[in-house]
Amino acid sequence: MSDLKRICKVRVNPQSVLKRAQQIQGQKTPKKQWQTAWLLKAVTCIDLTTLAGDDTPSNVHRLSMKAIQPVRYDLLKKIDMHDKGVTTAAVCVYPSRVADAVKSLKAANSSLPVASVATGFPAGQTPLETRLQEVRMAVADGAAEIDIVINRTLALTGQWEAMYDEIRQFREACGDAHMKTILAIGELGTFTNVYKASMVTMMAGSDFIKTSTGKEAVNATYPVAIVMMRAIRDYFLYTGYKVGFKPAGGIRTAQESLVWLSLVKEELGNDWLCPHLFRLGASSLLADIERQIYHQVTGQYAAYHEMPMA
Repeated sequence: MSDLKRICKVRVNPQSVLKRAQQIQGQKTPKKQWQTAWLLKAVTCIDLTTLAGDDTPSNVHRLSMKAIQPVRYDLLKKIDMHDKGVTTAAVCVYPSRVADAVKSLKAANSSLPVASVATGFPAGQTPLETRLQEVRMAVADGAAEIDIVINRTLALTGQWEAMYDEIRQFREACGDAHMKTILAIGELGTFTNVYKASMVTMMAGSDFIKTSTGKEAVNATYPVAIVMMRAIRDYFLYTGYKVGFKPAGGIRTAQESLVWLSLVKEELGNDWLCPHLFRLGASSLLADIERQIYHQVTGQYAAYHEMPMA
């Protein structure tokens, strides 16, 4: 209870946050072979995602195969990375498509985890029992990671204890599955709310905190990420427990992925630069990263149709 009272008193200085965000965007990014190395690191941290109304077993299968071989084999061979096991971190789908993804990966003899969104994604406005049942069903179908969404009403009205109780129930429903909690930062209003929501979700047992569903008007932005990372750092200092970070929504270019990696390295340290503690939620990012690697290897830029989904 004393922890909750301390969180309620927190205030975030927006000017400082915005200044730090400008600073990180103004930094130079690696070039040539060093850029390729960082981009391959980014690939290994991607949750390759499809969350569309027209998802079918066939395009989930295609996505799963792309996750296993995210960069063309011939390109990896030329930079001597073909035998290093470069895959994405996970495949992320709707609960009804979990079984399809698990089946495809199993048939390909891959141990890549399947992540599922749940709890009334993206709005989180369904009854609590429905949201809990959605988590249980996704886990039963083979999801190793669950991306839950918080109830924004509780955050906006300052009902932090009620939010904590809800997320504890989701944590219990996840069982052994990793739980990533989506804050939907575009709907939280202020940096202070983002910080408070980050702390409450971590206290309730989240393995990761995630910026957005990708369906809001505002998704992953650097200022909000800084607030969330500082919350992760504070939580680590309080408890000694490392919580992961996942920006998602609107991350489309290789250049952006380099900035995200740089921000994580500076704010949280090298320990967080691995799929266990950092993920990039993206659907179209991988194609641009593959184009950049193609350019590094061949000296030419490929058309997007030369980098098919699989």
